Amino acid sequence: MIELSDVHVRLGERDVLRGITATLAERRIGVVGANGSGKSTLARLINGLALPTSGRVTVQGLDTRRDAAAIRRGVGFLFTDPDAQIVMPTVAEDVAFSLRRKRLPGEEVARRVRSVLTRYGLDGHADHPAHHLSGGQKQLLALCSVLVLEPEILVMDEPTTLLDLRHSRQVAAAVRDLPQQVVVVTHDLGLLADFDRVLVLDQGRVVADGEPGPTVEHYRKLMA
Repeated sequence: MIELSDVHVRLGERDVLRGITATLAERRIGVVGANGSGKSTLARLINGLALPTSGRVTVQGLDTRRDAAAIRRGVGFLFTDPDAQIVMPTVAEDVAFSLRRKRLPGEEVARRVRSVLTRYGLDGHADHPAHHLSGGQKQLLALCSVLVLEPEILVMDEPTTLLDLRHSRQVAAAVRDLPQQVVVVTHDLGLLADFDRVLVLDQGRVVADGEPGPTVEHYRKLMA
């Protein structure tokens, strides 16, 4: 469970988030809003990449101000641009790199890497140069490198923004099948059709919150 209590975030002279209060307990939650509405900042609050100027954010009962390291062990984060997360030369090495701090036996690392790559159709690319993959494959690799750590919560910041339609659908299918609680910041409104809950942000405030149909329609009217 993720709880935000009267959260304000101020960067310089700008109020990025203003008085956000919400309990996020549903399995698949979408966050939409215009550019500059505060949605990416909201995403970063969930695993302590950003901290509130005032108010409180807790994840599974842990406060992001005091327990950021512990929270990040349980909250995976997927950035918009997968190249920002790919750090090793080959696909398999990149996924294995995520496990370096767990000090697992080599055979267990290999088993976990093989398992997650197979699940997302990248097993045939295990020894291929990671940065030579297509955009969709890179996003799936970034997802594998997060999921191999078995996080309880996954936060995705605009995961389909840089992808074509085919690869967007591939990533959407992966999101749909995830067992974790997932919070997705997106401009891809079609991705949210079967989500449990959608929040609409405008100028740092939540202006709509509920099932996808009415909240997405509220957002469309807001943008019009």
